[in-house]
Amino acid sequence: MLKAFKKHIEDYFPELLSNHFIIACSGGLDSTVLVELCNLLQLQFSIAHCNFQLRGNDSDGDEAFVLDLGKSKNKKVYVTHFDTLGYVNVQKVSVQMAARELRYAWFEQLLSQDESTYVLTAHHANDNLETFLINLSRGTGIDGLTGIPAKINYLRRPLLPFTRDELETFAKSEKINWREDGSNADTKYLRNKIRLEITPKLSELHPTFSDNFKNTLQYLNQTETIATTYLKKITEDFFVNKDGKLVIEISKLKGLQPLPTYLYALFNPYGFKEIDNLEALLNGLSGKQLESNTHILVKNRDVLILSSKSDAKTMVDEFVIPVDEVPLNLPVNLKFSVVPERYNNSKTEIFVQKNALNYPLTLRKWKIGDYFYPIGLNRRKKLSKFFKDEKVDVLSKEETWLLCSNEQIVWVVGMRADHRFRVVDTTQEILKIEIT
Repeated sequence: MLKAFKKHIEDYFPELLSNHFIIACSGGLDSTVLVELCNLLQLQFSIAHCNFQLRGNDSDGDEAFVLDLGKSKNKKVYVTHFDTLGYVNVQKVSVQMAARELRYAWFEQLLSQDESTYVLTAHHANDNLETFLINLSRGTGIDGLTGIPAKINYLRRPLLPFTRDELETFAKSEKINWREDGSNADTKYLRNKIRLEITPKLSELHPTFSDNFKNTLQYLNQTETIATTYLKKITEDFFVNKDGKLVIEISKLKGLQPLPTYLYALFNPYGFKEIDNLEALLNGLSGKQLESNTHILVKNRDVLILSSKSDAKTMVDEFVIPVDEVPLNLPVNLKFSVVPERYNNSKTEIFVQKNALNYPLTLRKWKIGDYFYPIGLNRRKKLSKFFKDEKVDVLSKEETWLLCSNEQIVWVVGMRADHRFRVVDTTQEILKIEIT
């Protein structure tokens, strides 16, 4: 196995040959073998161990074992202790999810204090199979059937091609000791149930099941690569960036078949997973919207507009501008200056009669019932009607700011000034207000 592992590292993980890394080691068979293999190849690494304090003396025994292992290999060992059950109670997650979140957060901290670039975990071929079956049982697209990624961000998983039987055979041949986690035999956990009850049955059905699964996983990954390349091209063609938002023509989307599959593939990366809701949005009224944890998707006439929540919303809806200075925390950078003459207004600057303003001014978001007198029109117009006539989409309306004096709109910022504050007497001070 050492020879096969060495070739696998050289072919697929050459970065590990010249960079220091950290091995996550629980003390179990898989991670202990990974430590031994890397040590035999004389690679440069440290060891990290998480004590989740879930199994009393057994957890402390695992910690002591890993410390001894590091000492025997002359490797630095990092150890941390987690109040896992406390985290479960606060975050309302499962024990398994809590352990996962805690350890990966710690790995990121370790990388900032260790000279390492990567963290190695000991996931192997059986873990891949179990993940495949779990995702299959829950329902998933092809992305859930391609297994655990060998490389993602700082994580490296060099044991994925090897089965647990291969690891155990190697450990016994090299007289390697390891710790057994008693909870691995508890079938109340889905992953254990699959490993102990389902996988053996599959192997009974076909003696070469393990090898066949590896081949299937390889084919699925190749298929996903082709699909990803094609979807990337569609995304580049369909998702047009306009002022920080992505605009997608609905007619183009409807031309894709099978539509539900395309909708899932295109919008799942933004957190939209409910196909029925996406299809309903395509046929819904203008202004209808969906929200994910990170994004907002709005129908605006014949297009969809995709925007990040962090870009689409501002926590403060009103700012006060005193007479003496412009605050630095405004969501729009405004500059006020007295000028000797006026020019034509534009989207980025307007000219107003200074003595027509009543300070302090306010910069606020629009609300239902707002109206103003658009310059050049000289009659009242509801802001909602103005937005509609100007074909302003829903998200842009929510991001529009109004500069006001005594609740009267002076400027729909970036769009139109109000007729009531126009310059009518050039002998009086003329104020230029501009977006900088």
